[in-house]
Amino acid sequence: MAGSSHGHTPAAWTGVIIAFIGFCVAGAFMVMAQPVGFWAGMALVVLGGVVGAVMRAMGLGQPKQTHALQHVAPAATREPVGAES
Repeated sequence: MAGSSHGHTPAAWTGVIIAFIGFCVAGAFMVMAQPVGFWAGMALVVLGGVVGAVMRAMGLGQPKQTHALQHVAPAATREPVGAES
């Protein structure tokens, strides 16, 4: 997967970072037994997905493949028989 450049875009990085911060906030407030803070962190997780989708729509994500890649075999070549002289 490393060769496919999967997710190495500003949209992906930004969305994941925002969602990760939201996850950390929600986890901290869950341990502190503060439901409002937990739900605020969960809202950040959702916001990360929305921001990533908006940035992808703005052209900062992976370009979509509009056409399937066709594999074209190279033309077969033959050497003339008896051309060893």
